[in-house]
Amino acid sequence: MTAVRLFSYWRSSCSYRVRIALALKSIPYEYVAVNLVQGCQNDETVMDSPMHQVPVLQIDDRNLHESLAIVEYLEETRPAHPLLPTDPYLRSVARRQALMIVADIQPIQNLRVLRKQTGDAKEWATFWIENGFQALEKEVSKTAGKYCIGDNVTIADVCLIPQVYNARRFSIDMSKYPTLLRVATALEGLPAFVKAHPDNQPDAIKE
Repeated sequence: MTAVRLFSYWRSSCSYRVRIALALKSIPYEYVAVNLVQGCQNDETVMDSPMHQVPVLQIDDRNLHESLAIVEYLEETRPAHPLLPTDPYLRSVARRQALMIVADIQPIQNLRVLRKQTGDAKEWATFWIENGFQALEKEVSKTAGKYCIGDNVTIADVCLIPQVYNARRFSIDMSKYPTLLRVATALEGLPAFVKAHPDNQPDAIKE
């Protein structure tokens, strides 16, 4: 079996999700840095992906794209440390919470969108993150234990932490979302989440 390689940018939320999943499942990999600020046109692997973006995970002699699809692939092929509950309904809830972040919050404030803003980019991002977190707070408060759904880490938690990281970058007051803040604080202390944190990546820029 060929080595696992992750094409990643340190601050990419999508890459961050995959790094968390890889760490939780104890899958070793080679980190290949791709600078999104400078553009990734010089990286053939990334340019061969449908959307020309990270992450790209090379595993099992395949190139995988789209963070949530990658995490689901890892879940199906590497069942150690499951990221979905055993109960079918709770599995759907975990996916729903993940999609609220991946489909409804993060895309509206990512780098490609902010670059196209003619007004105040921070104001735009803040509005949409807070709008999404208001809905997510209500949702997670119904299911949370230590983490988003009970006391086991799920795909919802894998998606939550990168979005909380983004929220803090935009100086959003997380105390307005007490359940999300409590869950995030618990998750951020786990070794897999520490390992995957943007500041701990080889291409991180210290500010």
